[in-house]
Amino acid sequence: MEIEIVTLSRQGGRDYNEDVQGYWHDGRFVACLVADGAGGHGGGDVAAATARQSILGRFAAAPTLDTQALRQMLEQANADIVARQAEGGALASMRSTVVLAALNLDEQGLVWAHSGDSRAYLFRDGAIVARTTDHSLVQQMVAGGMLDEEGARLHPQRNMLLSALGSLSEPPEIAVSDRMRVQPGDVLLLCSDGVWEVLGDEGLLSTLHASTTAAPWLALLDAQIQARAKPGHDNYTALALWVDADHDRTHLLPSGP
Repeated sequence: MEIEIVTLSRQGGRDYNEDVQGYWHDGRFVACLVADGAGGHGGGDVAAATARQSILGRFAAAPTLDTQALRQMLEQANADIVARQAEGGALASMRSTVVLAALNLDEQGLVWAHSGDSRAYLFRDGAIVARTTDHSLVQQMVAGGMLDEEGARLHPQRNMLLSALGSLSEPPEIAVSDRMRVQPGDVLLLCSDGVWEVLGDEGLLSTLHASTTAAPWLALLDAQIQARAKPGHDNYTALALWVDADHDRTHLLPSGP
């Protein structure tokens, strides 16, 4: 398998970008991450960057797909953000969502973990075969049958989160998936709500169907978000991992717009 990683992060209509993305690999293991900070300039961006440094640093020190170990990485990132909140000022109330995907290329295994509404999607044969479930008010309404996914995407309370990193009194909710198997031709997307909220799952699928590799897909996502988003729209960040179906070698080709 040949694997390509492409990233995209834009300020959108805001004064600054509180999203971050990042990845680490050693030829066998790969860790990919997107985090979306909140709390204002000097707060949200610091929270997101703290989550990235904490999680990817710990993964690099001990790469694994063990679900408990991945959960503990997010728990420690929460503690690291809380520790920085003690500095006060703009950092006092900072928070960050996060989504992490960990892969073992030798075993073609995938596990993801998240808190908040930054999402992971797994696409296979042009369809969504797995997706994280947001920790949000509207997602609870979907689970209760009061809204469908499209209604949730457009709901006025769609940004009301039930969990994010940066909480001491009540530990954040952290969801960790079962182990999944990655196949040649699969596509993995990690993204902040500035992507999926504008395009919806149908928009992600239609642009994916029009693309043959990761870089053109993210370029198309970028163009579609700019065309559809309202003035003052959110930061948006995406990381795509594309598993090449035409190769039988395991190799990582990082690139980005």
